[in-house]
Amino acid sequence: MVASFFVGMTDWTIGGEPEFIGLDNYGAMLQDDVFWKSLRATAYFAALAVPLSVVVAFLVAALLNRAGRGRGIFRTVFYLPVLVPPVASAVLWLWIFAPDSGLANTLLKLVGLPPLRWIYDEATAVPSLAIMSAWAFGNMALIFLAALQGVPRELLEAAEMDGASPIRRVWHVTIPQVSPIILFNLITGMIAALQAFDTAYVMTDGGPNYATSFYVFYLFRQAFKLGNLGYASALAWILFLVVLVVTVILFRTARHWVFYEAEAK
Repeated sequence: MVASFFVGMTDWTIGGEPEFIGLDNYGAMLQDDVFWKSLRATAYFAALAVPLSVVVAFLVAALLNRAGRGRGIFRTVFYLPVLVPPVASAVLWLWIFAPDSGLANTLLKLVGLPPLRWIYDEATAVPSLAIMSAWAFGNMALIFLAALQGVPRELLEAAEMDGASPIRRVWHVTIPQVSPIILFNLITGMIAALQAFDTAYVMTDGGPNYATSFYVFYLFRQAFKLGNLGYASALAWILFLVVLVVTVILFRTARHWVFYEAEAK
């Protein structure tokens, strides 16, 4: 990381000699339209993918928490997508999102809805990849399941005796009890989303019209396709600062909605 900081202050291409240029690489980013498009695409993807994954994982964990003997089987099934290699997963979803014969459009036709172009349309490319990312919710779901099993039964029973509906019990008892785990999943999910790369590289090559040119994909392109090691190193440091700022914001806002039992006592 220290070396990349100094490399980011040079004009250095593969096969050439580094030339110190100070902060020129960072100034060049301000004039780089693709840089801003990549930043917006990554923010858009993270804003869709992370909340979707957290909600799906929480709902599945809540169902698993109420399951009986089959809990172990379902837990394994839901975790399997996490074990699928990213490239294999991308190839599978390429078939699902195929405009003509893909599974997604086949299901839309069955319910009378018009087909979509999914990753092949600028408007739907990022939401499509966000849906795909939610498929691998197994890690989050298992962590949520462990947290849900630790929610005191007496609190739920007391709320039920007071006449609280199931939704109110979830909102006022379950969610506050597992709020530290929600924060954990939000932070880890956000860090992963800001570093999204595999899907753009395998499925869309950053298109259409840079709609899925995620930040790390653009960094990779600058470093290993265009050979601009200095500029790519500067991009990496900007990514580090973005991740740091987002994480700090989440921690700062967490004090208003995360409940810690030790503090309550």
